[in-house]
Amino acid sequence: MPVQPYDRRVPFNQLPPLPPDPKRYLDNQLTNKLALASRQLAELKGLVSQLPNQSLFINVVTLREAKASCAIEDIVTTNDALYKALSYQDEDIPEGPVKEILRYRDALLVGYRATKPEGWMTFDVLISMYQTVMQSDNGLRPHQTKISFDKMRSWGTLVADTVYTPPHGEGVVEQMLEDLIEFLDDDVKYPLDPLLKVAMGHYQLEAIHPFPDGNGRTGRILCILYLIQKQLLDIPVLPLSTYILQNKETYFLDPLCLMEAKNWKRWILYMLEVISQSAEYTTHKIKQIQAMMEKTERTVRERGLPATRLEISRLIELPYIRPKNLLSDRIKSINTAKKYLTELEAAGMLTKEKAGKEYIWFNRELMNILSEAKSEYV
Repeated sequence: MPVQPYDRRVPFNQLPPLPPDPKRYLDNQLTNKLALASRQLAELKGLVSQLPNQSLFINVVTLREAKASCAIEDIVTTNDALYKALSYQDEDIPEGPVKEILRYRDALLVGYRATKPEGWMTFDVLISMYQTVMQSDNGLRPHQTKISFDKMRSWGTLVADTVYTPPHGEGVVEQMLEDLIEFLDDDVKYPLDPLLKVAMGHYQLEAIHPFPDGNGRTGRILCILYLIQKQLLDIPVLPLSTYILQNKETYFLDPLCLMEAKNWKRWILYMLEVISQSAEYTTHKIKQIQAMMEKTERTVRERGLPATRLEISRLIELPYIRPKNLLSDRIKSINTAKKYLTELEAAGMLTKEKAGKEYIWFNRELMNILSEAKSEYV
């Protein structure tokens, strides 16, 4: 059947399969960018492998990724509101932006736990991540439902009545998803560099647009998990969405250029920059948090504070700390936890704030580290 010219008003059922012809993207510029992104990922992976408490950094980084990824979809809250809410138990957090951000984080961890043992993605795992993001039990969008996207809804200015119409029809989306998963998983049939595959795969998932909502968030989770599957990372500590959020227009417009002009090079270069900048940024943040932990431990030890019984890592999990957040095998009572927090406050390491009927303690240095944006992003 002859290939029809691309028409943004017609369901893109002739979405070309992956991979594209290397002539459409491969040159010295892209090869150099690929090498740089690979080196920076390797540095991040090496740093993380030496961490004594990897779970701490999973929590810190996945929260930042979740917040930025949701902000891309205009689900926005402040760092202060997010971290203050998280000092409560999850079940105490009301519906709203914070809850949606936590769902993204949970979906990332659901996918991480599901794919880690086997090292490959499945249709069911993809669906479960989407369901966790959206807190829904539905799956793919119904094949009877035709959707399209216009400029006003996406970018605020009406340039065209329709900018893109995703694939549509019985069995069409299912087959395209199966082909995408095979492309990502089968390195014998498709022997491409994983960073090229992740860029191509992210575009393809968004072009398929398989779900009623949450496609962007699910797709960004898939990118992070894919890098772990291909052993370029060990744990999900790459907040891709932080860079994307600051370069949002390119993230939305480049795929449209790809659809119309098949400009694969432009899109892949952008995604390699996302990976490169995110890896460099995260490496810097982890080093900052490590230095803060070492300084805190040294201060507690040198001043001979009884808080030496405290697990210092618990002070780094969240900027806002409630006494109950410190309970452990070492600290069994709220009163003891309050005593240690008061000692750290007196030493100038924490400040106390009134929150309703109780007090919480604030780690300002940690908040500054988590809130600081990399200057190149802005």
